[in-house]
Amino acid sequence: MGATAGALGAADARRAVFAPVDSRARVDTVVRRIGDAIELGLLADGEQLPGESELAGLLGVSTVTLREALMALRQQGLVTTRRGRGGGSFVSLPEVPGEERLKSRLRGWSTEELRDLGDHWAALSGTAARLAAERTEPHDLNHLRRTAEELARAADAAARSRLYGRFHVELAAAAQSARLTREQVALQTEVGALLCLVFGDDEYREEVAERHRAVICAVQDGDRDAARASAERCVRESVARLVAVRLTL
Repeated sequence: MGATAGALGAADARRAVFAPVDSRARVDTVVRRIGDAIELGLLADGEQLPGESELAGLLGVSTVTLREALMALRQQGLVTTRRGRGGGSFVSLPEVPGEERLKSRLRGWSTEELRDLGDHWAALSGTAARLAAERTEPHDLNHLRRTAEELARAADAAARSRLYGRFHVELAAAAQSARLTREQVALQTEVGALLCLVFGDDEYREEVAERHRAVICAVQDGDRDAARASAERCVRESVARLVAVRLTL
């Protein structure tokens, strides 16, 4: 199941990134979708994006809309374009997402919306943890252990936020639920990058790493209630910190 869970999470991540976008404000929506996927590490540094016609078709937008979005992504330093043979659009992963870009995104959320998001996210992760405790074997948790330890060592906010999101996606994959995994991936591409704004604190990184380890231990022990409670607490604390940042803007 370990390899299968990892493959499931990766495949669902790519499908969520390249699913059709909302019909409103399509250029901005494409920029946000691809930009967040790059900043979360769902698209790898140096990875070539699909060709313009193919990518426009996947996202359900016109090639004109896509080109405008790619231009904006180039201006943000998230995409580079090469001409000629072997050319195309390539991912350019920034070391740290633009703080002002993230704050501007966060201003678009009210505190009520963020708290509602926290309820939804906690329910997803709590359910995933409970199901994982029922369904997994100890060796199936290798992906989660690796991600938790990488988070404990991660030196910058961007890496920490990516690993935080990856943990919750892998937790859903460990629950052997394709639907929960897709929901987690979609949620990460929507708001995961915003967690860069709360992960600058080394002490908080250590707190989160310990909570992730607690989730893994409860899942390994088959303790469904403890696994659910630990996962929910982890998410609620992160969203509460995000709300606190929002109140300062």
